[in-house]
Amino acid sequence: MLELSEINVAYGRAQILRDLSLTVNAGEILCLLGRNGAGKTTTMKAIMGLLPLMSGRITLDGQTISELPAHKVAGTGIGYIPQGRRLFADLTVAQNLEIGLMVRNSGGAVRDGVLDLFPRLRERLHQRAETLSGGEQQMLATARALCLEPRVLLLDEPTEGLQPSMIEAIRQVIVVMRDRGVAILLVEQRIDAILSVADRVAFIENGRNLETLPADALRADHAILERHLGV
Repeated sequence: MLELSEINVAYGRAQILRDLSLTVNAGEILCLLGRNGAGKTTTMKAIMGLLPLMSGRITLDGQTISELPAHKVAGTGIGYIPQGRRLFADLTVAQNLEIGLMVRNSGGAVRDGVLDLFPRLRERLHQRAETLSGGEQQMLATARALCLEPRVLLLDEPTEGLQPSMIEAIRQVIVVMRDRGVAILLVEQRIDAILSVADRVAFIENGRNLETLPADALRADHAILERHLGV
């Protein structure tokens, strides 16, 4: 279980997160929803140790990780697929995956299992990442994170700019990982994508908690989305 307890985060003098608390359980998908600038990406970066906490605490299965340097957070079992993918463009698909494997000293069996989820990447192992299509790059970014054998997976706008077939491929992998017991925190703007995978939805505004609801409540009453997001 990943737990954020009343965390406060700032960029310089501008405070972004204010006493934000979230819990993501093993085997569930929690979608983080809010308007632009609400603090969604900042939350992801704080979990990964890329932004220091002013106060509060982040734990993974009871272990405090908010005191760890950023390069050690991934080693605890948290995979992060940032917005924009952040691949090593000049490296091949295989080399990008190898970097993911190195974080936790995973071997070929892990790589083969990941490639089973993304057969298209198996056909492109020796192709440079920069030559892949946008959807294939998203697949590679996701596959690299899965090479960590994560207990928690953070995805920031994974379907942005993708065609429907690629969106469905990413969605299926997210559901598979949830069913394998991975705790998934998803930032996504596509309401249809959220409603197709989410177990719970947490709304934030100006870096503060609004409410957290079962996704079924949103499926039954779209007025909730209009109240919080204006959509």
